[in-house]
Amino acid sequence: GSKLIIIEPYHSDIALHASHFLQLRPGTDVLLLNAMMNVIINEGLQNKKFIDEHTNGFESILETVKEYSPEKVSPICGIDSDTIKEVARLYATSKKSIIFWGMGISQHIHGTDNARCLISLALMTGQIGRESTGLHPLRGQNNVQGASDVGLIPMVYPDYQPVTDPEVRMKFEKLWGQKLNPENGKTIVEIMHAIYNGDINGLYIMGENPAMSDPNLNHAREALSKLDHLVVQDIFFTETCGYADVILPASAFPEKNGTFTNTDRRVQLGRQAIEPP
Repeated sequence: GSKLIIIEPYHSDIALHASHFLQLRPGTDVLLLNAMMNVIINEGLQNKKFIDEHTNGFESILETVKEYSPEKVSPICGIDSDTIKEVARLYATSKKSIIFWGMGISQHIHGTDNARCLISLALMTGQIGRESTGLHPLRGQNNVQGASDVGLIPMVYPDYQPVTDPEVRMKFEKLWGQKLNPENGKTIVEIMHAIYNGDINGLYIMGENPAMSDPNLNHAREALSKLDHLVVQDIFFTETCGYADVILPASAFPEKNGTFTNTDRRVQLGRQAIEPP
């Protein structure tokens, strides 16, 4: 039957169903994943045909992971070296392996490296591009997929059309009846840097909680405290509200009409049932 491998620092309910539960020490994700890739390469379990036809830079991965033997990594991440080897072999040799990950991978100071390791793991084994394989990052909020689809990303318009494309921009200028900035907007991380640099003095935050979700929490919280004026609009008193000068209520899903889009693009319609505050 299918095997379920759970890798996380705490014992969640889903771990009860796992064939292998690797309760690693917090912050050691990259070490563990590099050790798995080390095993795959040293035992010749990589998909050479897929690597040759669909990837580049594999030599750099070889150089990087050769220092991360399971025996060396084991005492650091808290996972037995034999378990690391077993899980690496299982993932690489299974007919179909798929990786799911949650926000704990990305909402971390090493989030980019975590994701790169998972991507490299899938690519070197060819566990991607086929049914029941690949990488599936689970989105953090209940309608983040829908918000992304309609353009709530700083570098794209609705339907992921790039801000920097003159033809696309002209189309939306005509639709919205105003001139649009030809440059990409700032990501949340870039906004925090801009506050530090004195380029942003005021902020209106709606439905976002950077004091808890930013990859570098201390950096984000210090940035929020530097603002001259901060407005937060939310249905909850979030950690970010603690830095706000003004807090405004927002309408929750029973208080308005709208839609929710799942990661697989299933759309649910929500109808207003009660009046908002």
